[in-house]
Amino acid sequence: MTTTPELRTDEQIQRDVLAELRWDARVQPNEVAVVARGGVVTLAGWVDSYVKRWAAERAAQRVRGVVAVANEVEIHPPAAGAEPTDPDIAAAAAQVVEWNAQVPADQIEITVSAGRVVLRGEVEWEYERREAERAVRGLAGVRGVTNAIALRPRQRTEPEDLERRIAQALLRSAETDAGRIVVEQDGDRVILRGAVRSWPERRDAERAAWSAPGVRDVENDIRIAP
Repeated sequence: MTTTPELRTDEQIQRDVLAELRWDARVQPNEVAVVARGGVVTLAGWVDSYVKRWAAERAAQRVRGVVAVANEVEIHPPAAGAEPTDPDIAAAAAQVVEWNAQVPADQIEITVSAGRVVLRGEVEWEYERREAERAVRGLAGVRGVTNAIALRPRQRTEPEDLERRIAQALLRSAETDAGRIVVEQDGDRVILRGAVRSWPERRDAERAAWSAPGVRDVENDIRIAP
């Protein structure tokens, strides 16, 4: 017997996003306002750090029925004089990247302008690229992060083997319905198509694709269809 997917109203989605924000200890309930229209959630308000803005967006994406998130939350730093300068942020960013064992610090270049951190360089794996961004995201004074680190995989994998490895990774994932995802390949570039139920499922499919050796780029065209 087949079941019809539950269609969620905007009121239900808005209520659940607000509940998810209250559940996340990094965001105060009175900092972010939520509007939902047609499954598209808009976040507004202001917070005192970039990591809070990022956490609010991820919290909204975790809610069932959300098809897209427009993050209009602004970052207002603490009182004047308390905010670190760009050199302070750059020094702190260099330190946390160097301390992180998962990031090849000698291959990462960091620049900071008006509180916005730009990461450049080359790494072999996507997890190294993401870990570098995660390391600097929560630093005091950071207003945004641009991750321009390029991937230069050393290992090459045959096309048939690459698709097989990604398909197996999708099947192993408890979060992802592998039957609704199509994996295509163009050289060392992987394209994901299909539809999944939620943003976490979409991210999990992309993570599985990035985990395959030799992947240099992943184009995630998976739709959210709750």
